[in-house]
Amino acid sequence: MAGLLGTSSSAAALLSAQSISSSYSSKASIRALSFNPGHSQGRRFYGGIGLPLKKGRSHFSISNVATEISPTQEQAQKLSKENQRPVYPFAAIVGQDEMKLCLLLNVIDPKIGGVMIMGDRGTGKSTTVRSLVDLLPEITVVEADPFNSDPEDPESMGMEVREKLIKGEKLPTQKVKINMVDLPLGATEDRVCGTIDIEKALTEGVKAFEPGLLAKANRGILYVDEVNLLDDHLVDVLLDSAASGWNTVEREGISISHPARFILIGSGNPEEGELRPQLLDRFGMHAQVGTVRDAELRVKIVEERARFDKNPKEFRETYKADQEKLQDQISAARTCLSSVQIDHELRVKISKVCAELNVDGLRGDIVTNRAAKALAALKGRDKVTSEDIAVVIPNCLRHRLRKDPLESIDSGLLVIEKFYEVFS
Repeated sequence: MAGLLGTSSSAAALLSAQSISSSYSSKASIRALSFNPGHSQGRRFYGGIGLPLKKGRSHFSISNVATEISPTQEQAQKLSKENQRPVYPFAAIVGQDEMKLCLLLNVIDPKIGGVMIMGDRGTGKSTTVRSLVDLLPEITVVEADPFNSDPEDPESMGMEVREKLIKGEKLPTQKVKINMVDLPLGATEDRVCGTIDIEKALTEGVKAFEPGLLAKANRGILYVDEVNLLDDHLVDVLLDSAASGWNTVEREGISISHPARFILIGSGNPEEGELRPQLLDRFGMHAQVGTVRDAELRVKIVEERARFDKNPKEFRETYKADQEKLQDQISAARTCLSSVQIDHELRVKISKVCAELNVDGLRGDIVTNRAAKALAALKGRDKVTSEDIAVVIPNCLRHRLRKDPLESIDSGLLVIEKFYEVFS
């Protein structure tokens, strides 16, 4: 469905009449716009879709809108990564096992759909999410492509890469770590979606489209801190991209689409406001974080943080072995995930729990199945057990229950009670 939407929405922008040759030469490696004031004829095909072109109308066509990354830019990015402040190690985080498990399961299987982390202020929500960067595995992408296109999956390719594939050109590839992109609360819609500079494209013939944060987050992680305070217009953008897997930019009658499939991670404090139910349902899992009450644990957290602030590099070295062990565990789980099986009887019981809890839609059933398989893979097994389901089902269904203002019991406990009732 995402592929159909992406192809059809971008076909209108990419198909047009034959372009007249330009009278100027540009050093830009990619042509952005072509304008034909005359008649157009025939039918153009792109991605298996043919569109008839009407006569007597002006047509704009946008092709190869993404700019290539120069070696100088790559070197600058590499240096900035080397000089950036070290992040807190994931293995050094004390407690908060529920949150850490939800994050790991989403890295193992991105199709789970992300995780929403809600809890008290100062409980390490954003620290934990950002510490995930060190554990992210490598993926194969098309070299110098701003959309991190998958060379083997047309649904995750930018338009420029897809055109090259149709022409039979060889796609140079490289291995890069999965990217994590922060979405600031004050970001503008143009910064998130990308911008089209019509005037510059027509007058100078240079690139017309500047990719935004959604393009950078494709096949990676998009993190929104304080997501419950996000402006409504940005929430609408996230909803559209999360539903279709594509980001469409509409400006001045011109439409550009590119793949935007990402793991959506959000965090927030429920005291500061509720999240819109449409966006909440898009998160695959929901983790609740509470303040640590044990005095010994609190002292340990304070001491570890003080050590990290004093000498970050030395502190990270002490957890290097644990970090590498976690990385190997995640890589092995991603490799064997496709071979993990879940019995039909367990699937039926999962759906029965969802039905008896009056969960709307089927996302709860799908996410619970995926999360249980990811947990089994993390533990090195090829078969899901009822214990795996018991661990993940509260996080998969808690935020999907209809809220009763008179209900004092936590929604996660309701899910657990129903689970044992069905599975017993």
